[in-house]
Amino acid sequence: MATSTESFMYTDQSAFHYDYETLQTTGVILAVVMFVAGILIALSKKFKCSKSKSSPVEGPQPPKTEVPPQTV
Repeated sequence: MATSTESFMYTDQSAFHYDYETLQTTGVILAVVMFVAGILIALSKKFKCSKSKSSPVEGPQPPKTEVPPQTV
C-alpha cells in the first residue's frame, strides 16, 4: 500500500513546467536595467546639471526689497 501512495504523489510533477529561457532572459534584462539606472543615479549626484538660471544653486535666498532713502 505504501508504494502505491508514493507513486501517486510523484506522478503529478510534470503538471507545471518552468520556462527557463524566458526566466533567464527576463532576469538578464532586469539586471541590465537596474545596473544602468544605478550608474545614472550615481553620476547624476556627482555632476550637477543647470537646466535654468532661475533656480539658485546655493539655496533659497530672501527676496530683495528696496528701502526708500530717509529724509530728515
